Amino acid sequence: MSDGVHSPSHDRLVDALAGDLKPVRRLPAPSLRALTWCAAVFGVGLVAMPFADLDALHIRMAVPDLRYAALGAVLTAVTAALAAFQTSVPGRSALWVLAPVLPAALWIGASGMGCLRGWVVPGTDLPDAHEVGGCFAFLLSVSVPFSLGLVLMLRRACPLRPNLTAALVGLSAAAAAAALLVPFHPHDATATDLALHGVAVGLVIVVNRLAGGRLLAGKR
Repeated sequence: MSDGVHSPSHDRLVDALAGDLKPVRRLPAPSLRALTWCAAVFGVGLVAMPFADLDALHIRMAVPDLRYAALGAVLTAVTAALAAFQTSVPGRSALWVLAPVLPAALWIGASGMGCLRGWVVPGTDLPDAHEVGGCFAFLLSVSVPFSLGLVLMLRRACPLRPNLTAALVGLSAAAAAAALLVPFHPHDATATDLALHGVAVGLVIVVNRLAGGRLLAGKR
């Protein structure tokens, strides 16, 4: 076959390959997909809200450190989700990983202030072992479906840094679970409470980085 000349068999091969091709649907913008996931989490919160003690929630939200810790958890969930979707797109900067840093600092810092208040303010409502264990179980059980939902939404993007994206998934899911825990949290923050929350959040991030990273990498 000379240059620039195609044989009939070559043309048939090209036609056969082209005939099996299917149009690829373009993914929505990362910010829109992140907003969709956040809206789903918000919907879960609305469904669960009737089961919360709203009067107690109103009292707790009047306390600055509890209020700011809740705000930090919400902002961490949102910014980590946005960072996960952004880093899942080839060519996007890895610096998106810094997006949840300040909200996470607010979340952790305000929670730490709650521990200090528990030490210095008489009459602080302290949790027993059963309540602390319940909070730990809540964070883990809620983080699992949130993580799975995010991973499924992210798989189509074929992230080039799957472990980084998966770690952000874990942070977002854990922060969202912590935010949903607020209306059901029956006591003030303590050092033990904060430590177990930290263990739960860290465990979710590590598991997502290991398992979620493999799932995301397996799509390529």
